[in-house]
Amino acid sequence: MSIAEQTPNNKEKILIQTITLLVGLILLSTKFYAYFITNSNAILTDALESIVNIIAGGFGLYSLYLAAKPNDQDHPYGHGKIEFISASIEGSLIAATGFVMIIKSSYNFFVPKQIHHLDIGLYLIVISGCINFILGYFAQRSGKKNSSLTLVASGQHLKTDAYTSIGLLIGLGIVLITKIFWLDNVIAIIIGLIIIYSGYKILKRSVAGIMDEADFALLEKVVKQLNANRRENWIDIHNLRIIKFGEKIHIDCHTTIPWYFNAIEIHDELKLVEYNIKEIIPNNLETFIHADPCVPESCKSCYKVNCAERRFPFEHKIEWTLENVMKNEKHHL
Repeated sequence: MSIAEQTPNNKEKILIQTITLLVGLILLSTKFYAYFITNSNAILTDALESIVNIIAGGFGLYSLYLAAKPNDQDHPYGHGKIEFISASIEGSLIAATGFVMIIKSSYNFFVPKQIHHLDIGLYLIVISGCINFILGYFAQRSGKKNSSLTLVASGQHLKTDAYTSIGLLIGLGIVLITKIFWLDNVIAIIIGLIIIYSGYKILKRSVAGIMDEADFALLEKVVKQLNANRRENWIDIHNLRIIKFGEKIHIDCHTTIPWYFNAIEIHDELKLVEYNIKEIIPNNLETFIHADPCVPESCKSCYKVNCAERRFPFEHKIEWTLENVMKNEKHHL
């Protein structure tokens, strides 16, 4: 099932984020202990990223609490947008950590540091990397299931942290064998670049949510559903838009209806449009469907039979596509 088809579970989201935060505190201590006994910049990079995990995790937990609150007079669309802000802060902090470590590691090319006890440090990093991957997997899965960008971002960050631990294991293993200690700085810079890219991806997705970037995959699914269940009284659907507020999905569209329908008939047709959309987005959807009256030019593509008000003969039906349903104009030949 897609993200939009899931039933959001706020308790699960908050529980997963709380566990992630608590375990993150333990891993933070482990990584800094590994740094203090080894003096490795590469391990310090990993440890500093864990600080970001804690800060972002704390803000993420608070954002999930806010996002779970129901709509109120001050926030008629709910509080879900806070998740995009939380993810943008996390992405920015991650990228900043990468930049800081690149600068520090570059400095240590000129002012080298003595590295020791790498074997113990590697054991600790491997353990923390495995735990991070498991946590990241469950956080990302819960985030996708419950339409939570905060959890998806946390999970992605934790899994990236686990992947960098693999890089650390390989790179520092080479340092341990070859005794070429300046490679530690090279590894730290490479990991810093990976961290920056990870932060950029999270930041890009969060900004897209704040800016209400179109979700073309979900739009395409809605269009296919309406096409498959199209009624002759739905002459066209246009100005279709989807806005996400955390787990909530808001859909606007205009439906062209025969101009001579009364208010009850129009209401019934619009309800059928809404019910069809709810077939694929059943639990976290709100809609605003506007009725437009048909015009004489609509007749050429309207296949309604026995219409006493027809002005032009029917020529052919216009299939609904993303291109024509997103335009703010009635369909016509």
